[in-house]
Amino acid sequence: MNIRDTLLEAHSKTQTEKVVAYVGDDPRRFAELMKLMLGPVYRLSQRAAGPVSYCIQRHPDLVTPYWAELVDQLERDDAHIAVRRNVARLLQFVDIPKRHQGRIFDACYKLFANPAQPIAVRCFSMTVAVNIARDQPELIDELRLVVGEHLETSSAGLRSRARRLLGLGS
Repeated sequence: MNIRDTLLEAHSKTQTEKVVAYVGDDPRRFAELMKLMLGPVYRLSQRAAGPVSYCIQRHPDLVTPYWAELVDQLERDDAHIAVRRNVARLLQFVDIPKRHQGRIFDACYKLFANPAQPIAVRCFSMTVAVNIARDQPELIDELRLVVGEHLETSSAGLRSRARRLLGLGS
């Protein structure tokens, strides 16, 4: 399979599943997929982001060589929203190494605190930040404060996630 051509054929769940099944746990195929997601072609970045997320969800070890690139995508203002959303999504399913936790926490904190971000990005980012802060009561308190400030004007999805993760809202 040519991953690039398959991604360009159509943007659908079926195509995503084809790519994810083809990549499996093969690091070389995953590297090809990551190159497309991180590359300059807007449409390929967008369409590769979903399969990257699902591959890592199924095979978390695939993420190991790509931590710095993934954090960069969270921090970039010009990253395609699908890339940012799927990077935040996949970070929910992996153990984040200590050396990357600070940058990832900061990036996720900024994303969920920004009402201009799409709901999915904000929800996934909140989950990642809470996962990193679990053993640090002062960070959890800070998250409760910031998330609580946004609850009244938030979507039902964001309120539900805040309630589930931080015991906030009603």
